[in-house]
Amino acid sequence: MCAAADTFRAAATEQLTIWADRCGVDIIKQGEGADPASVVFDAINAANARYTDVVLVDTAGRLHNKTNLMNELNKIDRVIKRECPICSKETLLVLDATTGQNGLIQAKQFKEACGITGIVLTKLDGTAKGGIAIAIAQELGLPVKFAGVGEGIDDLRYFDADEFVKAFI
Repeated sequence: MCAAADTFRAAATEQLTIWADRCGVDIIKQGEGADPASVVFDAINAANARYTDVVLVDTAGRLHNKTNLMNELNKIDRVIKRECPICSKETLLVLDATTGQNGLIQAKQFKEACGITGIVLTKLDGTAKGGIAIAIAQELGLPVKFAGVGEGIDDLRYFDADEFVKAFI
């Protein structure tokens, strides 16, 4: 099940709805501008009612310098912990491989706000090398878990560190 908790960005819910349809999964959503934490609350309750074992929550997480957004991510984290205290939780920060030092700053602040557990590095299909992943792993101890190598349904792959390093050589 997907939860469309990016209620601030125009078309975010529509984009996630398209992907949920392509993947054949349910989606929980509300209107634009809705409280993202309430979307997550609804999704957890729907998942419990439908015996769904995985809920993927899409949030608006691109602007680490926006205090309100960081507070909202923290609120979402609290809702998940309160409503599903024994669930296994993975919090991934999606970073564009073209992101430079700003990626490290983002990772630090998101780790503080919502305890990220790993990185998804996207846009590794072009000329971007994604070197910021090394700095994030070294300074913050955060693993890169997935790599996006395109825009197709099968283009999100488990991250292979050996393959990544060989691409630099």
